[in-house]
Amino acid sequence: MKLSTLAVGLGVLMSLPQFYGLLKPSEFAAAARRFPRSLPWGYALMGLGTVWFLWNLNAESISDFAAYKQWMLVGFGTLGVLTCVFVQDFLAVRGLSVVLLLLGKLMLDTARWHDSQWRLVIATWAYAMIFAGMWFTVSPWRLRDAIHWATANEKRVKAGSAFRLAFGLFVVVLGLTVF
Repeated sequence: MKLSTLAVGLGVLMSLPQFYGLLKPSEFAAAARRFPRSLPWGYALMGLGTVWFLWNLNAESISDFAAYKQWMLVGFGTLGVLTCVFVQDFLAVRGLSVVLLLLGKLMLDTARWHDSQWRLVIATWAYAMIFAGMWFTVSPWRLRDAIHWATANEKRVKAGSAFRLAFGLFVVVLGLTVF
């Protein structure tokens, strides 16, 4: 994947929900507060994370573990399914954490060889996602607490949405012009 395509896609993905936050802050806040314990979001994100991880594992050439690769695929796939069955508390946060870690890897792999120093915007964002993914994996209730703080009033919702929208549009502009 080209860095320009990734930047435009991520920027649009970041920007679109922010319009909802700016136009209907109370509804956006209510939806955000429901997210951490949402089972549908949890199943979707954990499923996406599991399939994405298995795809990465299958594409990896791990000669030291080549004899065990099929067992690893079955084991990690089973682990993803069993997580959905037995670890339903904050499943959406855990699934989001897995997706953040994998997305961070994709972003770093894609930006690594680009010539422009602007690639550091994507790399810094990726490292922030990786840190957040690790932090929320260890303590998923912290995302719930952060969401409750960020949605405590309409002013915070609008300010957060405006900041994320500006950053998303900045990344889109980088993708269209620099990368």
